[in-house]
Amino acid sequence: MSTATAAAGCSGAESDFNGDGIRDTAIADPEATVNGISKAGVVHIVYGGGKGTLALTQEAAKSGGSEAGDQFGYSMAVYDADLDGCSDLAIGTPYEDVGTAPGGGIDAGRIVVVHGSPTGLAAGKASVEYVQGAGLISAIGSESYDWTGYSLAAGKTSAGVPFLVAGVPGEDVGTTVDAGAFLYISGSTTMTATLVTQETTNAGAVPDAKEEYDRFGTTVAATATHLAVGSPGEAQGTIAESGAVTIFSHALTAGYPKPLNVITQDTPNVLGACETGDGFGRALSATSYRAAGATSTTESLIAVGIPGEDLSTTVDAGAVQVFKIDAAGAYTELAWIDQNTTDVGGESEAGDYFGQRVAAYNTAPTSTSTGANVKLAVGVPGEDGANGVVDRGVVHMFGMVGAPGETDKILEPGSEIPTPEAPREYAGMSIGGGAAGVYVGMPYGPAAGHAVYVFPWTISGTGGAPTETFKPGEGGLPADRNTFGTVVR
Repeated sequence: MSTATAAAGCSGAESDFNGDGIRDTAIADPEATVNGISKAGVVHIVYGGGKGTLALTQEAAKSGGSEAGDQFGYSMAVYDADLDGCSDLAIGTPYEDVGTAPGGGIDAGRIVVVHGSPTGLAAGKASVEYVQGAGLISAIGSESYDWTGYSLAAGKTSAGVPFLVAGVPGEDVGTTVDAGAFLYISGSTTMTATLVTQETTNAGAVPDAKEEYDRFGTTVAATATHLAVGSPGEAQGTIAESGAVTIFSHALTAGYPKPLNVITQDTPNVLGACETGDGFGRALSATSYRAAGATSTTESLIAVGIPGEDLSTTVDAGAVQVFKIDAAGAYTELAWIDQNTTDVGGESEAGDYFGQRVAAYNTAPTSTSTGANVKLAVGVPGEDGANGVVDRGVVHMFGMVGAPGETDKILEPGSEIPTPEAPREYAGMSIGGGAAGVYVGMPYGPAAGHAVYVFPWTISGTGGAPTETFKPGEGGLPADRNTFGTVVR
């Protein structure tokens, strides 16, 4: 365990980058133009309590220079990397070119951890970069199209050790193209970094085999006790892109996390069946679970999005499966959710892609977990409006424990989401969760509608309005926007 102590002026509060005890918000616009450079990307920081904003570019983060197509901010994760009590922000740039890598390093990818301080992000301790072939991960080779940092998850283990998990779904394993991998970075002062593939055996055999285009690491999610890694391109026999999710614990052997289990729709006691193009694991989110009578939390809930799931003859309607994972890695399926589930609002239709994004959050982690305190938001970006507005999209909210139809609520553009409904808005392509509520980003559709809305996790009745709104050109945010709100943390 680390012996680091909190710095003066750092509160230890969730997502508090400047240490004042008030939650701050990071909003990515990965396709933003920076100094005339197309799709270089920027992350906007909004400090809570009206304490200003920060446009965090690669230059501001002291992480190289902006280049066309980098997409800085494509992924993000918040944690206290150095245990000083101020939150730090990990930012993925999977399309960063790394010139020393074989093949020219095109889209090899990079991650930067920007440290918080009592004066805000990037104002104190120097940022830390993670590039394969350099620094802490200098022994791990980097190649073109690795996409290091395509997905990120971070936190603190039950033993109090900070960790960062970074998906590398384009990693070639031997001659197996795009088999995929993830980086596991652990510690605050003395640190380790390892690359885990489906052939890794250092902490026990990963319970699946590498194949071309598995893209292991496309999605990652974590709690203090478990790590889940999605490989939506995983084939089951001759069934292409059916998908899989592999579960690990944070128990380390020489820096490698311990593999526990693999879940597919063909593993025992899992509803459904593997089908071509399901993409099981294309979206992942995890939160803690505490059983009645338990005095500690050793279990996790994992929400698995299956946006390509066909329901009967309804192609790509989509679904979500919820699993409880015990300390040893055994899974129990708690729910199958789609828009045909009993009492769930809406109706499954072809091309809805229900489950393209998921966000889980436990609002009372030290209490017995129930549908009232463990919440799930599901993105349905292909949902058409009742008046025929194509791909308007919605966000569907549920209790994560119990019958999903008992507590569901739909957030729609033009109604709960206060932006005019329009074709191809794809509401539900950006959702995130935290103590403040569920974040709904609207990066697509008419530029005037681009914004991020925060909704309380519990919405009663037929109404529901955001408790907070972040919009370009307002509250100190610059008016320029491209895909403002693609990722929110």
